[in-house]
Amino acid sequence: MTKPQETIGFIGTGLMGHGMAKNIVEKGFPLTVIAHRNRKPIEDLVSRGATEASSYEELASRSSIIFLCLTGAPEAAEAVAKLRPGLQPGSVIVDCSTGEPTVTMKLAQDMEAIGVAYADAPLSRTPKEAWEGTLDCMVGADEDLFARLEPVIDTWAGKIVRVGGLGDGHRMKLLNNFISLGYAALYSEALALSRKVGIPIEQFDKVIRGGRMDCGFYQTFMGYALEGNREAHRFTLSNAYKDLRYIESMANAATVATPLTSSVKNAFAMAMATGGDGSEDYVPHLADFVARANGLD
Repeated sequence: MTKPQETIGFIGTGLMGHGMAKNIVEKGFPLTVIAHRNRKPIEDLVSRGATEASSYEELASRSSIIFLCLTGAPEAAEAVAKLRPGLQPGSVIVDCSTGEPTVTMKLAQDMEAIGVAYADAPLSRTPKEAWEGTLDCMVGADEDLFARLEPVIDTWAGKIVRVGGLGDGHRMKLLNNFISLGYAALYSEALALSRKVGIPIEQFDKVIRGGRMDCGFYQTFMGYALEGNREAHRFTLSNAYKDLRYIESMANAATVATPLTSSVKNAFAMAMATGGDGSEDYVPHLADFVARANGLD
């Protein structure tokens, strides 16, 4: 007997979510979306074949799998509460946000009580890859649930790794972001020091690019620092700071000393405290805040 096709709900059509939802509907899955602040992505998705729901309850009632692509744990918890009246037993909520594992486990427990499954499937890379359908995705789910979700995730991800069980996707995402944001803090400080000792950024880049210390993150970071492209890596400083606080919280619960994590967090805290809390202040712009703290333009 052929299984019925999954019907997809999507909440959070922002920088990442718009491209993800676009790929879901264009690759053949029925999609229901809901507006938040910006109607433009919703109008675009409807033009591609999606249906707009008038409420979270309606979206839940129409969907067998619901993706959340939100800022963090509080936003995910709020969305789940709004969805709850319309959720059908046997449906699944997939949290693609960078969440806090303890909140993920609590939400999953609450959903289990009403027959709804929960999985965490956070992302890596940028809105460019979201639009192209080539994001990285790290999934926390049991094997059977992963098998059900994988064909849908495959519409927007080029690399999918089942990390382990529930919560492990969010734990791995925090580890991933610690490394990437650590790079950002390291590059920012190195560039400030480079300028202070008289080595132009162009010469700095010629040495690093193409060598053993080059990587994809370095190249997008330098898209701003070297080339002046403010949108080279559209991940906000405020979201980065939030993620680093989540990482510290996870480490505290595991009784792990984190001198490097705390140093990286403090670099972003300094940027936030000196004006870097806008919606268009992105991770590569950390270099400007570190430069100014060292007396550079």
